[in-house]
Amino acid sequence: MLTVLADHLAKARAVLAPEVFDYYASGAGAETTRDEASAAWSRFRLRPWPLRDVASVDTSVELFGQHFATPVAVAPSAFHQLAADGAESASGSGAAAAGSLFVLSTRASVPVTDFGTHMQGLSAPWWFQVYVMQQRDVTLRIVEAAAAAGARALVLTGDTPYVGRKRKVAGVRIAVPDDEFLVNVRPYLPEDIRSDNAAARAAAAQDPSITLETIDWLSRATGLPVLVKGVLRGDAAQDCVDAGASGIVVSNHAGRQLDRAVPSAMALAEVAAAVGDQVPVLVDGGITSGLDVLVALALGARAVMVGRPVLWGLAAEGAAGVTSALDALTEDLRHNLALAGVTRADAVPPDLVVRA
Repeated sequence: MLTVLADHLAKARAVLAPEVFDYYASGAGAETTRDEASAAWSRFRLRPWPLRDVASVDTSVELFGQHFATPVAVAPSAFHQLAADGAESASGSGAAAAGSLFVLSTRASVPVTDFGTHMQGLSAPWWFQVYVMQQRDVTLRIVEAAAAAGARALVLTGDTPYVGRKRKVAGVRIAVPDDEFLVNVRPYLPEDIRSDNAAARAAAAQDPSITLETIDWLSRATGLPVLVKGVLRGDAAQDCVDAGASGIVVSNHAGRQLDRAVPSAMALAEVAAAVGDQVPVLVDGGITSGLDVLVALALGARAVMVGRPVLWGLAAEGAAGVTSALDALTEDLRHNLALAGVTRADAVPPDLVVRA
């Protein structure tokens, strides 16, 4: 782990309420998947090229016609208000300052329309993560609002038919006030249950019956590219592409869903090989250095996402902490690209990396 990220983690542990820190840090079950995530990236070794001109190294990437200064993006994560005042708006500002992509969670602490206005003021592109809820009409209205507010893509989470149980929080999540939990749900509920908190929460629960048809439904509803997040198999990735997915995010939900699921680092090459050049592949899970990012790019990822390092940075230093975390990962990537003899983050050859 980079020093900056370790410092943020220590500060976050000190300033956050213990139950909030545990909620962010926890994994499902015995936390096997969570604990294996970071170490899995170090199972690969690099084969650098000597005597290459690396006086200039370009870390920028393009995704769906959008330019980013770095392939390190912010993964969707819930309830940033628990970490710091300013919530996702502060995190979005931090990401924009780093030239990074920000993905807003359905379970955000701020209204999607307000967040869109905030990011528009920064001229910063962002995407919206989708949980399909028990009431499909509610989901439809939320994604339509996100598209109208300026979201450039949708990220459909596919590994959460039910929220994974986490022993450290004695359930699936800590208690979140109704107004915060329902901030992006209540405005779109039927009037007869809008003021009934229990009924509103029930309507906001994930729909466990969704299938591949959801991809096309979201695409047609918004006209936006739809990426599927939570894919760990090559055949499943191809199924998603065949169903209309515009991208794949290799992810085990930070170890917060199915415990003992394989690390993303171990699944990435299979997924990238399965879909080839059909759609971009992104990956998250346990990335804590530029070396991890470099390995991911060599294994076939177009970009990576980080979740907890952003939350720790937000808790430690607000928007500036988010920026410094993302900048540190990008600068470490730039340094290691040069040492590997590679000049562009968007053109890392697969033969740079081998399994240890």
